[in-house]
Amino acid sequence: MSMATLGRNEGTALARRPEFEIEPIDASGIGEVARPLSAMERIVNNDALRKVAILIALAIVWELYARWLNNPLLFPSFAETVATFVGDLSSGTLIDRVATSMRSLIYGYGTGLALAAVLTTVAVSTRFGTDILNTLTAMFNPLPAIALLPLALIWFGLGIGSLIFVIVHSVLWAVSLNTLTGFRAVPEVLRMSGRNYGLKGLRYVIHILIPAGFPAILAGLKIGWAFAWRTLIAAELVFGVSSRSGGLGWYIFEARSELDTARVFSGLLAVILIGLFVESVIFRAIEKRTVQRWGMQH
Repeated sequence: MSMATLGRNEGTALARRPEFEIEPIDASGIGEVARPLSAMERIVNNDALRKVAILIALAIVWELYARWLNNPLLFPSFAETVATFVGDLSSGTLIDRVATSMRSLIYGYGTGLALAAVLTTVAVSTRFGTDILNTLTAMFNPLPAIALLPLALIWFGLGIGSLIFVIVHSVLWAVSLNTLTGFRAVPEVLRMSGRNYGLKGLRYVIHILIPAGFPAILAGLKIGWAFAWRTLIAAELVFGVSSRSGGLGWYIFEARSELDTARVFSGLLAVILIGLFVESVIFRAIEKRTVQRWGMQH
């Protein structure tokens, strides 16, 4: 018997599968598949409202503890701190101090970012540049910026130049290290695509490495900003007067010298609010327009 005959016999031996129909299931008892969210659910799902609730809870705890302690010289209440903050804000004193600090911060932060861009561009272009950046980062990144303050006073004197110097140090190495890490994490497929299009040097960095490594770069920008802000306030606490105008750190130092604890807390509150604004508004907007929009972050 041939294989063809055997196949025909086996095919005819198979039973034909009967046809059947299934009645659709009544889903009326399941309930609403999609329904509008309630007011409480919308509040819980709102990031901004959750953060505001946390801040309100912290303020309540602060106020209750201050009232229980009942020692304004040691720990003023939240209401007293806010009253001092609003009073100095209305008089323009706090605005002038914040403007002085922000001027130094912008100069130092911008200079640090520019130098970090140059270093990382050189590092990804040549192997020798990578060795230079790795060596300098290992040497200077662990060095606290405030430790360079005496040297800055010798080189630049008592003024904004010394502040910019320590801010640049605090920004440069953190941003460079994160940027180089982001560049190294770029997939080889993207690198080869850039080379196939003839991209080299700065064009290769701008069109391939920066977009692909932007999550790490953005993290470096955040870390650099935090380091710069902390370093600035710490430096101003030591010598924050330049051109007869002190910054926010000097505002806190003066209040401490006068034993005005409420004004000290007012200055600290200003530092916190500026930090929250930069983190929650500026960097958050950059994240939404870049890495989240590109699908790199959720």
